[in-house]
Amino acid sequence: MTILYPSPIFGPVHSRRLGVSLGINLMPEDGKLCSFDCLYCECGRNTQRPRRPRPTREEVRDALEHVLATRKEKGEALDVLTFAGNGEPTLHPDFPGIISDTISLRDRYFPGAKVSVLSNATAAHRPAVREALMRVDNNIQKLDTVDMDYIRLVDCPAPGYDVEKVVEALCAFNGHVIIQTMFMTGRLADGTSVDNTADRFLLPWIAALHRIKPSQVMIYTIDRETPTAGLEKASRETLDAIGERLKGEGFSVSVSY
Repeated sequence: MTILYPSPIFGPVHSRRLGVSLGINLMPEDGKLCSFDCLYCECGRNTQRPRRPRPTREEVRDALEHVLATRKEKGEALDVLTFAGNGEPTLHPDFPGIISDTISLRDRYFPGAKVSVLSNATAAHRPAVREALMRVDNNIQKLDTVDMDYIRLVDCPAPGYDVEKVVEALCAFNGHVIIQTMFMTGRLADGTSVDNTADRFLLPWIAALHRIKPSQVMIYTIDRETPTAGLEKASRETLDAIGERLKGEGFSVSVSY
């Protein structure tokens, strides 16, 4: 079973990593639009193409203001406003403007709440996107590995993806970035391993983290049913060991099981 989120506002939900989170979905609610097609994505594979358009900047702003004003009137607090949902939020053509609107509304209604963006980093090299991401509190960018064979197998990026260029774009945030990494084990139907917890994956990934110098590293594993069979959660012991290893390398780490 896969999950598609309402658009443009959903929740709030309780995030394992962020707390009470009001979701902002810049993709249509009837399908998925993403520059990745991850085997583990809770929203399903990219074959679920939407028929409805993306919400406009104005629709996002008006819907968000309505929810924030209502919650403030009722005394219902929020920890974070999170851009997530049915695909990659930075693909929206008005993403920078929507970020500006969101920060303004946050400041008006819930100045203590954080603005977070969950992204796969495929647009992090675009100047307007990078500038917008520099303005949010939690700029959370995905980097599951730096092994291109594994990325092609599991993350299934759109043509032209180059992990070295992505790492360079992440370095350009000058530390104003949180790296989020999915760890898992298991095998696909043809027997191919999807385990990215071994040193052959970890050591080059840690070297990339030293180049990026993120403010935090979030490591996590599968939490819900996946659209692809054979994927398995990384064990608590494995995640804890990776977390301790990162701490030993000087990184701030959060672990979600």
